Amino acid sequence: MTESLPLAPLQLKKNEERRIRAGHLWVYSNEVDTAATPLKGFQPGQQVQLLAHNGKSLGNGYVNPNSLICARLVSRDARYALDRSLLVHRLNIALALRERLFEAPYYRLVYGEADQLPGLVIDRYGDVCVVQCTTAGMEAVRDQVVEALHKALQPAGILLRADSAVRKLEGLDLYQDSVGQVPEQVSVEEHGLRFSVSLSQGQKTGWFYDQRMNRARLRNYVSGKRVLDVFSYVGAWGLQAAAGGAGEVLCVDASETALAQIHANAAANGVSARVATLQGDAFEALAELRSAQEKFDVVVLDPPAFIKRKKDAKAGEQAYYRLNQLGMQVLGRDGILVSSSCSHHLAESQFQKLLLHCSRHLDRHLQLLERGHQAPDHPVHPAIAETSYLKAMFCRVLPV
Repeated sequence: MTESLPLAPLQLKKNEERRIRAGHLWVYSNEVDTAATPLKGFQPGQQVQLLAHNGKSLGNGYVNPNSLICARLVSRDARYALDRSLLVHRLNIALALRERLFEAPYYRLVYGEADQLPGLVIDRYGDVCVVQCTTAGMEAVRDQVVEALHKALQPAGILLRADSAVRKLEGLDLYQDSVGQVPEQVSVEEHGLRFSVSLSQGQKTGWFYDQRMNRARLRNYVSGKRVLDVFSYVGAWGLQAAAGGAGEVLCVDASETALAQIHANAAANGVSARVATLQGDAFEALAELRSAQEKFDVVVLDPPAFIKRKKDAKAGEQAYYRLNQLGMQVLGRDGILVSSSCSHHLAESQFQKLLLHCSRHLDRHLQLLERGHQAPDHPVHPAIAETSYLKAMFCRVLPV
Protein backbone atom coordinates (compact mmCIF):
# COMPACT_ATOMS: atom_id res chain seq x y z
CA MET A 1 0.00 0.00 0.00
CA THR A 2 1.19 3.50 -0.75
CA GLU A 3 1.01 6.32 1.74
CA SER A 4 -1.31 9.17 0.88
CA LEU A 5 -1.06 12.93 1.06
CA PRO A 6 -2.75 14.62 4.06
CA LEU A 7 -6.51 14.88 3.66
CA ALA A 8 -8.88 17.65 4.72
CA PRO A 9 -9.93 17.20 8.38
CA LEU A 10 -13.43 16.31 9.55
CA GLN A 11 -13.66 16.91 13.28
CA LEU A 12 -16.13 15.36 15.69
CA LYS A 13 -17.80 16.93 18.69
CA LYS A 14 -16.54 16.14 22.17
CA ASN A 15 -16.97 12.47 23.13
CA GLU A 16 -18.53 11.58 19.77
CA GLU A 17 -15.53 9.46 18.82
CA ARG A 18 -16.36 6.71 21.32
CA ARG A 19 -18.47 4.67 18.89
CA ILE A 20 -15.73 4.91 16.23
CA ARG A 21 -13.06 3.82 18.71
CA ALA A 22 -15.30 0.90 19.72
CA GLY A 23 -15.22 -0.39 16.13
CA HIS A 24 -18.01 1.34 14.21
CA LEU A 25 -17.29 2.91 10.81
CA TRP A 26 -20.11 5.45 10.45
CA VAL A 27 -20.32 9.11 11.42
CA TYR A 28 -23.72 10.79 11.64
CA SER A 29 -24.13 14.43 10.69
CA ASN A 30 -25.10 15.49 14.24
CA GLU A 31 -21.77 14.13 15.54
CA VAL A 32 -19.64 16.52 13.48
CA ASP A 33 -18.19 19.70 14.98
CA THR A 34 -19.55 21.93 12.23
CA ALA A 35 -18.06 25.04 13.82
CA ALA A 36 -14.56 23.63 13.28
CA THR A 37 -15.25 21.75 10.03
CA PRO A 38 -18.53 22.85 8.36
CA LEU A 39 -20.10 20.00 6.40
CA LYS A 40 -21.11 22.38 3.62
CA GLY A 41 -17.40 22.85 2.95
CA PHE A 42 -17.06 19.30 1.59
CA GLN A 43 -17.99 17.75 -1.74
CA PRO A 44 -19.97 14.49 -1.81
CA GLY A 45 -17.50 11.62 -1.90
CA GLN A 46 -14.51 13.74 -0.81
CA GLN A 47 -11.91 11.89 1.21
CA VAL A 48 -11.19 13.21 4.69
CA GLN A 49 -9.13 12.54 7.78
CA LEU A 50 -11.44 11.96 10.72
CA LEU A 51 -10.38 13.73 13.91
CA ALA A 52 -11.54 13.43 17.49
CA HIS A 53 -12.49 16.66 19.26
CA ASN A 54 -8.95 16.87 20.71
CA GLY A 55 -7.46 16.75 17.20
CA LYS A 56 -6.20 13.15 17.38
CA SER A 57 -6.59 11.17 14.19
CA LEU A 58 -9.19 8.39 14.05
CA GLY A 59 -8.26 7.40 10.50
CA ASN A 60 -9.29 8.22 6.94
CA GLY A 61 -12.66 8.00 5.27
CA TYR A 62 -14.98 9.81 2.92
CA VAL A 63 -17.79 12.29 3.42
CA ASN A 64 -21.19 13.10 1.99
CA PRO A 65 -22.56 16.31 3.55
CA ASN A 66 -26.03 15.57 2.12
CA SER A 67 -26.47 12.21 3.86
CA LEU A 68 -27.53 11.36 7.42
CA ILE A 69 -24.55 9.01 7.55
CA CYS A 70 -22.23 11.80 6.55
CA ALA A 71 -18.90 9.93 6.74
CA ARG A 72 -17.58 6.39 6.64
CA LEU A 73 -14.16 5.25 7.86
CA VAL A 74 -12.03 3.22 5.43
CA SER A 75 -8.71 3.04 7.27
CA ARG A 76 -7.76 3.56 10.91
CA ASP A 77 -4.22 4.27 9.78
CA ALA A 78 -4.12 7.89 8.58
CA ARG A 79 -1.28 7.05 6.20
CA TYR A 80 -3.61 5.18 3.87
CA ALA A 81 -6.44 6.67 1.82
CA LEU A 82 -9.01 4.93 -0.36
CA ASP A 83 -7.07 4.39 -3.57
CA ARG A 84 -6.19 1.57 -5.96
CA SER A 85 -3.48 0.25 -3.68
CA LEU A 86 -5.73 -0.01 -0.62
CA LEU A 87 -8.53 -1.48 -2.74
CA VAL A 88 -6.26 -4.21 -4.11
CA HIS A 89 -5.11 -5.02 -0.56
CA ARG A 90 -8.67 -5.26 0.78
CA LEU A 91 -9.85 -7.29 -2.24
CA ASN A 92 -7.08 -9.81 -1.69
CA ILE A 93 -8.04 -10.16 1.98
CA ALA A 94 -11.69 -10.67 1.00
CA LEU A 95 -10.73 -13.14 -1.73
CA ALA A 96 -8.65 -15.23 0.71
CA LEU A 97 -11.73 -15.84 2.87
CA ARG A 98 -13.97 -16.83 -0.04
CA GLU A 99 -11.37 -19.17 -1.51
CA ARG A 100 -11.07 -20.83 1.90
CA LEU A 101 -14.84 -21.27 2.09
CA PHE A 102 -15.83 -22.30 -1.43
CA GLU A 103 -14.31 -24.57 -4.06
CA ALA A 104 -15.91 -22.80 -7.02
CA PRO A 105 -15.73 -19.05 -7.80
CA TYR A 106 -19.38 -18.24 -7.07
CA TYR A 107 -19.87 -16.02 -4.03
CA ARG A 108 -20.16 -12.53 -2.64
CA LEU A 109 -16.60 -11.29 -2.89
CA VAL A 110 -17.07 -8.01 -1.01
CA TYR A 111 -19.75 -7.24 1.56
CA GLY A 112 -19.31 -3.54 2.30
CA GLU A 113 -18.40 -2.53 5.84
CA ALA A 114 -17.79 -6.12 6.95
CA ASP A 115 -14.93 -6.33 4.40
CA GLN A 116 -13.65 -2.84 5.34
CA LEU A 117 -14.95 -1.42 2.06
CA PRO A 118 -18.04 0.57 3.04
CA GLY A 119 -20.38 1.29 0.17
CA LEU A 120 -19.05 -1.52 -2.04
CA VAL A 121 -20.64 -4.87 -2.91
CA ILE A 122 -19.12 -7.29 -5.42
CA ASP A 123 -20.64 -10.62 -6.43
CA ARG A 124 -18.57 -13.10 -8.42
CA TYR A 125 -19.94 -15.37 -11.13
CA GLY A 126 -16.89 -17.27 -12.35
CA ASP A 127 -14.96 -14.87 -14.56
CA VAL A 128 -17.64 -12.16 -14.42
CA CYS A 129 -18.15 -9.77 -11.49
CA VAL A 130 -21.06 -7.50 -10.61
CA VAL A 131 -20.08 -4.31 -8.79
CA GLN A 132 -22.42 -2.08 -6.77
CA CYS A 133 -21.16 1.27 -5.48
CA THR A 134 -23.85 2.54 -3.12
CA THR A 135 -22.20 5.64 -1.62
CA ALA A 136 -20.79 8.86 -3.06
CA GLY A 137 -17.37 8.02 -1.63
CA MET A 138 -17.18 4.64 -3.34
CA GLU A 139 -18.68 6.02 -6.57
CA ALA A 140 -15.87 8.61 -6.60
CA VAL A 141 -13.27 5.80 -6.80
CA ARG A 142 -15.29 3.59 -9.14
CA ASP A 143 -12.55 3.46 -11.77
CA GLN A 144 -9.97 2.45 -9.14
CA VAL A 145 -12.36 -0.29 -7.98
CA VAL A 146 -12.42 -1.66 -11.53
CA GLU A 147 -8.63 -1.44 -11.79
CA ALA A 148 -8.18 -3.17 -8.42
CA LEU A 149 -10.58 -5.94 -9.43
CA HIS A 150 -8.59 -6.52 -12.62
CA LYS A 151 -5.41 -6.68 -10.56
CA ALA A 152 -6.85 -9.15 -8.04
CA LEU A 153 -8.94 -11.40 -10.30
CA GLN A 154 -8.42 -10.59 -14.00
CA PRO A 155 -12.17 -11.04 -14.72
CA ALA A 156 -13.33 -11.30 -18.32
CA GLY A 157 -16.13 -8.84 -17.62
CA ILE A 158 -17.41 -6.46 -14.96
CA LEU A 159 -21.01 -5.25 -14.78
CA LEU A 160 -21.51 -2.00 -12.85
CA ARG A 161 -25.04 -2.20 -11.48
CA ALA A 162 -25.51 1.29 -10.12
CA ASP A 163 -29.28 0.94 -10.07
CA SER A 164 -29.97 0.26 -6.40
CA ALA A 165 -32.56 2.59 -4.83
CA VAL A 166 -30.22 3.16 -1.88
CA ARG A 167 -28.07 5.35 -4.16
CA LYS A 168 -30.82 7.97 -4.14
CA LEU A 169 -30.15 8.55 -0.43
CA GLU A 170 -26.63 9.56 -1.44
CA GLY A 171 -27.82 11.82 -4.26
CA LEU A 172 -26.39 9.50 -6.91
CA ASP A 173 -27.71 8.76 -10.40
CA LEU A 174 -28.90 5.27 -11.37
CA TYR A 175 -27.27 3.50 -14.32
CA GLN A 176 -25.72 0.29 -15.63
CA ASP A 177 -22.36 0.02 -17.37
CA SER A 178 -20.00 -2.78 -18.29
CA VAL A 179 -16.29 -3.35 -18.78
CA GLY A 180 -15.07 -6.23 -20.93
CA GLN A 181 -17.31 -9.14 -21.90
CA VAL A 182 -20.51 -9.42 -19.83
CA PRO A 183 -22.96 -11.99 -21.23
CA GLU A 184 -26.70 -11.54 -20.71
CA GLN A 185 -26.87 -14.93 -18.94
CA VAL A 186 -24.25 -16.45 -16.66
CA SER A 187 -24.12 -19.73 -14.76
CA VAL A 188 -24.08 -20.16 -11.00
CA GLU A 189 -23.00 -23.41 -9.35
CA GLU A 190 -24.52 -24.27 -5.98
CA HIS A 191 -24.57 -27.62 -4.15
CA GLY A 192 -24.08 -29.62 -7.31
CA LEU A 193 -26.66 -27.74 -9.39
CA ARG A 194 -26.14 -25.20 -12.14
CA PHE A 195 -28.44 -22.21 -12.59
CA SER A 196 -28.59 -19.70 -15.42
CA VAL A 197 -29.34 -16.11 -14.33
CA SER A 198 -29.48 -12.65 -15.87
CA LEU A 199 -27.01 -10.22 -14.33
CA SER A 200 -28.51 -7.07 -15.84
CA GLN A 201 -32.22 -7.90 -15.56
CA GLY A 202 -32.24 -10.13 -12.49
CA GLN A 203 -32.98 -9.06 -8.95
CA LYS A 204 -30.14 -7.39 -7.01
CA THR A 205 -27.01 -8.68 -8.78
CA GLY A 206 -28.79 -11.68 -10.30
CA TRP A 207 -28.51 -14.25 -7.49
CA PHE A 208 -28.95 -14.44 -3.71
CA TYR A 209 -25.78 -16.01 -2.34
CA ASP A 210 -26.80 -15.20 1.24
CA GLN A 211 -29.24 -18.16 1.45
CA ARG A 212 -26.70 -20.72 0.19
CA MET A 213 -26.22 -22.58 3.49
CA ASN A 214 -29.94 -22.53 4.29
CA ARG A 215 -30.79 -24.06 0.91
CA ALA A 216 -28.35 -26.88 1.69
CA ARG A 217 -30.21 -27.50 4.98
CA LEU A 218 -33.49 -27.83 3.09
CA ARG A 219 -32.40 -31.12 1.54
CA ASN A 220 -32.67 -32.84 4.95
CA TYR A 221 -36.44 -32.30 5.00
CA VAL A 222 -37.69 -33.00 1.47
CA SER A 223 -37.09 -36.62 0.46
CA GLY A 224 -40.31 -37.97 -1.05
CA LYS A 225 -42.23 -34.85 0.04
CA ARG A 226 -44.49 -32.33 -1.68
CA VAL A 227 -42.77 -28.93 -1.54
CA LEU A 228 -44.10 -25.39 -2.09
CA ASP A 229 -41.53 -22.67 -2.86
CA VAL A 230 -43.04 -19.16 -2.57
CA PHE A 231 -41.22 -16.11 -3.95
CA SER A 232 -39.24 -18.67 -5.92
CA TYR A 233 -37.42 -16.25 -8.32
CA VAL A 234 -35.39 -18.57 -10.63
CA GLY A 235 -35.80 -21.69 -8.49
CA ALA A 236 -32.86 -21.72 -6.09
CA TRP A 237 -34.86 -23.30 -3.24
CA GLY A 238 -37.26 -25.36 -5.35
CA LEU A 239 -34.61 -27.02 -7.48
CA GLN A 240 -32.52 -27.87 -4.41
CA ALA A 241 -35.63 -29.56 -3.03
CA ALA A 242 -36.09 -31.52 -6.27
CA ALA A 243 -32.43 -32.53 -6.29
CA GLY A 244 -32.82 -33.57 -2.64
CA GLY A 245 -35.46 -36.12 -3.62
CA ALA A 246 -38.71 -34.21 -3.30
CA GLY A 247 -41.55 -36.02 -5.03
CA GLU A 248 -43.17 -32.81 -6.27
CA VAL A 249 -42.19 -29.12 -6.20
CA LEU A 250 -44.43 -26.14 -6.95
CA CYS A 251 -42.68 -22.79 -7.43
CA VAL A 252 -44.70 -19.57 -7.06
CA ASP A 253 -43.55 -16.18 -8.33
CA ALA A 254 -45.16 -13.05 -9.79
CA SER A 255 -42.61 -12.83 -12.62
CA GLU A 256 -43.33 -14.72 -15.82
CA THR A 257 -39.67 -14.28 -16.82
CA ALA A 258 -38.47 -15.83 -13.54
CA LEU A 259 -40.79 -18.81 -13.93
CA ALA A 260 -39.60 -19.39 -17.49
CA GLN A 261 -36.06 -19.45 -16.11
CA ILE A 262 -37.10 -22.01 -13.49
CA HIS A 263 -38.23 -24.40 -16.23
CA ALA A 264 -34.96 -23.86 -18.11
CA ASN A 265 -32.92 -24.45 -14.94
CA ALA A 266 -34.98 -27.50 -14.03
CA ALA A 267 -34.36 -28.99 -17.47
CA ALA A 268 -30.62 -28.26 -17.24
CA ASN A 269 -30.47 -30.16 -13.95
CA GLY A 270 -32.66 -33.08 -15.00
CA VAL A 271 -35.51 -32.45 -12.55
CA SER A 272 -38.22 -31.06 -14.87
CA ALA A 273 -40.60 -33.96 -14.25
CA ARG A 274 -40.95 -32.98 -10.58
CA VAL A 275 -41.04 -29.18 -10.88
CA ALA A 276 -44.15 -27.12 -11.72
CA THR A 277 -44.76 -23.36 -11.53
CA LEU A 278 -47.61 -21.03 -10.64
CA GLN A 279 -47.57 -17.35 -11.61
CA GLY A 280 -49.17 -14.84 -9.30
CA ASP A 281 -48.95 -12.63 -6.25
CA ALA A 282 -47.67 -14.74 -3.35
CA PHE A 283 -50.48 -13.82 -0.96
CA GLU A 284 -53.18 -14.42 -3.56
CA ALA A 285 -51.62 -17.70 -4.70
CA LEU A 286 -51.41 -18.99 -1.13
CA ALA A 287 -55.02 -18.01 -0.50
CA GLU A 288 -56.10 -19.84 -3.66
CA LEU A 289 -54.14 -22.95 -2.69
CA ARG A 290 -55.75 -22.83 0.75
CA SER A 291 -59.23 -22.47 -0.78
CA ALA A 292 -58.51 -25.45 -3.03
CA GLN A 293 -57.51 -27.40 0.12
CA GLU A 294 -54.06 -28.10 -1.33
CA LYS A 295 -51.60 -29.46 1.25
CA PHE A 296 -47.79 -29.56 1.19
CA ASP A 297 -45.26 -31.36 3.38
CA VAL A 298 -42.76 -28.49 3.17
CA VAL A 299 -43.44 -24.80 2.57
CA VAL A 300 -40.59 -22.36 1.87
CA LEU A 301 -41.26 -18.62 2.28
CA ASP A 302 -38.39 -16.38 1.15
CA PRO A 303 -39.95 -12.93 0.58
CA PRO A 304 -38.24 -9.62 -0.15
CA ALA A 305 -37.70 -7.26 2.78
CA PHE A 306 -41.10 -6.08 4.04
CA ILE A 307 -39.42 -3.65 6.46
CA LYS A 308 -36.91 -1.47 4.61
CA ARG A 309 -37.09 1.43 7.06
CA LYS A 310 -37.82 1.56 10.78
CA LYS A 311 -41.07 3.42 10.18
CA ASP A 312 -42.30 0.48 8.07
CA ALA A 313 -42.01 -1.92 11.03
CA LYS A 314 -45.69 -2.21 11.93
CA ALA A 315 -46.97 -2.72 8.37
CA GLY A 316 -44.03 -5.02 7.62
CA GLU A 317 -44.67 -7.23 10.64
CA GLN A 318 -48.31 -7.51 9.62
CA ALA A 319 -47.20 -8.67 6.16
CA TYR A 320 -44.86 -11.29 7.65
CA TYR A 321 -47.67 -12.45 9.96
CA ARG A 322 -50.19 -12.78 7.12
CA LEU A 323 -47.69 -14.56 4.86
CA ASN A 324 -46.67 -17.10 7.49
CA GLN A 325 -50.25 -17.72 8.53
CA LEU A 326 -51.12 -18.52 4.92
CA GLY A 327 -48.04 -20.72 4.69
CA MET A 328 -49.04 -22.72 7.76
CA GLN A 329 -52.58 -23.12 6.44
CA VAL A 330 -51.37 -25.07 3.38
CA LEU A 331 -49.11 -27.35 5.42
CA GLY A 332 -50.07 -30.94 6.08
CA ARG A 333 -50.57 -32.30 9.62
CA ASP A 334 -46.86 -32.78 10.29
CA GLY A 335 -45.35 -30.13 8.03
CA ILE A 336 -42.10 -28.22 7.80
CA LEU A 337 -42.17 -24.44 7.39
CA VAL A 338 -38.96 -22.74 6.25
CA SER A 339 -39.56 -19.04 6.78
CA SER A 340 -37.08 -16.25 6.06
CA SER A 341 -36.77 -12.53 6.64
CA CYS A 342 -34.07 -10.31 5.16
CA SER A 343 -35.37 -7.24 7.05
CA HIS A 344 -32.66 -5.96 9.38
CA HIS A 345 -35.33 -4.06 11.34
CA LEU A 346 -37.08 -7.31 12.28
CA ALA A 347 -35.06 -8.81 15.12
CA GLU A 348 -34.67 -12.59 15.21
CA SER A 349 -36.43 -12.72 18.59
CA GLN A 350 -39.40 -10.77 17.19
CA PHE A 351 -39.51 -12.98 14.10
CA GLN A 352 -39.62 -16.06 16.32
CA LYS A 353 -42.42 -14.51 18.40
CA LEU A 354 -44.33 -13.69 15.21
CA LEU A 355 -44.16 -17.32 14.04
CA LEU A 356 -45.33 -18.48 17.45
CA HIS A 357 -48.32 -16.12 17.33
CA CYS A 358 -49.23 -17.43 13.87
CA SER A 359 -49.18 -21.02 15.09
CA ARG A 360 -51.22 -20.27 18.21
CA HIS A 361 -53.81 -18.33 16.19
CA LEU A 362 -54.26 -21.45 14.03
CA ASP A 363 -54.24 -23.70 17.10
CA ARG A 364 -51.02 -25.40 16.01
CA HIS A 365 -47.97 -26.53 17.96
CA LEU A 366 -44.68 -25.05 16.68
CA GLN A 367 -41.25 -26.66 17.06
CA LEU A 368 -38.23 -24.57 16.08
CA LEU A 369 -35.74 -27.04 14.59
CA GLU A 370 -32.95 -24.90 13.13
CA ARG A 371 -32.00 -21.24 12.78
CA GLY A 372 -30.24 -20.21 9.62
CA HIS A 373 -28.39 -16.97 8.95
CA GLN A 374 -26.57 -15.38 6.04
CA ALA A 375 -23.74 -17.36 4.49
CA PRO A 376 -20.16 -16.57 5.58
CA ASP A 377 -19.42 -14.70 2.36
CA HIS A 378 -21.72 -12.09 3.98
CA PRO A 379 -19.69 -11.72 7.19
CA VAL A 380 -21.14 -9.69 10.05
CA HIS A 381 -19.31 -6.62 11.34
CA PRO A 382 -19.82 -7.04 15.10
CA ALA A 383 -20.03 -3.28 15.68
CA ILE A 384 -22.55 -2.65 12.88
CA ALA A 385 -25.90 -4.31 13.52
CA GLU A 386 -27.09 -3.53 9.99
CA THR A 387 -24.63 -6.07 8.53
CA SER A 388 -26.59 -8.89 10.22
CA TYR A 389 -29.96 -9.12 8.53
CA LEU A 390 -30.93 -12.60 7.31
CA LYS A 391 -32.97 -15.00 9.43
CA ALA A 392 -34.26 -18.40 8.33
CA MET A 393 -36.38 -20.47 10.71
CA PHE A 394 -36.86 -24.20 10.08
CA CYS A 395 -40.05 -25.10 11.95
CA ARG A 396 -42.20 -28.17 12.45
CA VAL A 397 -45.91 -27.36 12.56
CA LEU A 398 -48.15 -29.90 14.30
CA PRO A 399 -51.79 -30.21 15.39
CA VAL A 400 -52.20 -29.50 19.12
